[in-house]
Amino acid sequence: MAKGHRSQIKRERNENQKDTRPSAKLSYARVSVQKACYVLDAIRGKDVETAIGILTYNPRYASSIILKLLQSAVANAENNNGMNPADLYIEECFANKGPTMKRIRPRAQGRAYRIEKRMSHITIILNER
Repeated sequence: MAKGHRSQIKRERNENQKDTRPSAKLSYARVSVQKACYVLDAIRGKDVETAIGILTYNPRYASSIILKLLQSAVANAENNNGMNPADLYIEECFANKGPTMKRIRPRAQGRAYRIEKRMSHITIILNER
């Protein structure tokens, strides 16, 4: 039987399973999940140089956000993990649903329509080839 308090046992178990891949996460990005996924699908599995080229010339608003996030992930890999940026590729990238801001659009005859401004949490995980 394991010795120690339950929280200590859990902490030790989680330290053994810690993910060491370089990553970057942006929370509360003011872009919907669907619009972010169009851009993320274009760069998934590509090497970093190609992905930066795709994002630079992509006209979508989400691509500028994701480009900054990718550059942050590359800097994390270089500084924290000591990896060479030329060998990196995008292993995982995904967007999760965030909270929604609700706004009002005034309409004719005293009516009001609701506008939902959606947010997302975007994550990019890199790895070496």
